[in-house]
Amino acid sequence: MRITDSYFVLGDKRLEYRCIESDDAIRKKDTLVLLHEGLGSIDLWKRFPEDLATATGCRVFVFSRYGYGRSSPIIEKRSLDYMHREALDTLPDFLKHIDVDRPILIGHSDGASIAMIHNGGGYDLGGMVLMAPHVFVEGLTIQSIEQARVAFETTELPKKLGRYHEDVESAFWGWNDIWLSPEFKNWDIQTYVERLSCESLLIQSDDDPYGTLAQIEVIEKLSPAPTQRVILKECGHSPHVDQPGATIDSIVRFVEDILCEDRYE
Repeated sequence: MRITDSYFVLGDKRLEYRCIESDDAIRKKDTLVLLHEGLGSIDLWKRFPEDLATATGCRVFVFSRYGYGRSSPIIEKRSLDYMHREALDTLPDFLKHIDVDRPILIGHSDGASIAMIHNGGGYDLGGMVLMAPHVFVEGLTIQSIEQARVAFETTELPKKLGRYHEDVESAFWGWNDIWLSPEFKNWDIQTYVERLSCESLLIQSDDDPYGTLAQIEVIEKLSPAPTQRVILKECGHSPHVDQPGATIDSIVRFVEDILCEDRYE
């Protein structure tokens, strides 16, 4: 396994990223790019990127967005369109930096939403794996994020998250304040879903505390491109953590189908 850590400089921001290649990679030219959740980072993916590289035979890139991990901390108030900025500004520049065209994006939660905005915003992709995606704001999501705020203020959660973020206060409040702001209740990316141009694998738990099956149902209804769904039991919000075997198996099948289709076009 070859793991290379580096930094990508974007203006006055520095973003950490990692490239993973298994020793017996069979698809060295094919690339998966992982986009983390609202409180994620490179290290919070844990073994998942390495296991994915081994299982698929593809190169895997993963990076910590602005404000997370060892990337530059947030020094200003985050804007309501922060996911749009990540999808339409930062992600294209990052893909250019690593010289990758038409990757398969694997997004979790906020990362899945960023993937959809990126593709729906006109950027070509090989495919998307959308784990616990957000298309619109649900009451259930707000309730869980309110509970996260209480936990951050009253438990050891800051210490636990501090293992994964250099500036844990910046990482947490930059996410929590936006999602709990009254203006964010109207956040909705259905217009981007209506413009999706690549096939998607939708992975969702039937008991996700941060979103119901209505999220993937609206993608299935509105996406012009084909979709596949995998519904996992006893999984929660993080399929790659709670059901890693089933999650990786479904991604491997999807990636193999996508890459096979590309070669015969």
